Amino acid sequence: MDHLKYLACLVVLAINLDLSIGGELTFELPDNERECFFEPIEKGVKCTIEFQVITGGNYDVDMELMAPNGQILYKDVKKQYDSFTWTTDQKGVYQFCFSNEFSTFSHKTVYFDFQVGDEDPILDTENANAHHTAMTMMETSVYHIHEELKKVDDYQTHHRLREAQGRVFAEDVNERVLYWSMGQSIVILVIGIGQVLVLRSFFTDKR
Repeated sequence: MDHLKYLACLVVLAINLDLSIGGELTFELPDNERECFFEPIEKGVKCTIEFQVITGGNYDVDMELMAPNGQILYKDVKKQYDSFTWTTDQKGVYQFCFSNEFSTFSHKTVYFDFQVGDEDPILDTENANAHHTAMTMMETSVYHIHEELKKVDDYQTHHRLREAQGRVFAEDVNERVLYWSMGQSIVILVIGIGQVLVLRSFFTDKR
């Protein structure tokens, strides 16, 4: 019976963890373009936005965060990555925009993680006193598993972004090496043909 309760707690934990990471997005930002996102938020809520440019150009982008009344809460230009945390002082729709308008030909791939409010507690504090003695060890285990799963998710996100950057860099190097090899082959071919023509001219009778 205890094993079934433990398994049920793990299932609920996994569902809650999956629902808590719904604020991540990776999108394409073309050159000379500006992309905006909107989020309705209540007053007095702690929010965090973290972004990173994965591919394109010098891996930089302009970012601006605006409150419902038009106040600019955060603004920076040509940032590769950054994180900003604030507490809302008014209710309304908050707007955050990423701009690549300064670039004329470089497309960018941007990742951001937007978290609104604190995560719901794993343990039900209202009913905790009723089963505090019987569930202490199980609750402690579930809590530690939850914290470790959050770390695993953060590591996965970090390594996924690093892998994407490394893959794009490797493909770019491979393309440069290919073009360089083709150029070298053409140069060698031209030099070889030129040498043959020069040698033939030495043995040609001139009238």
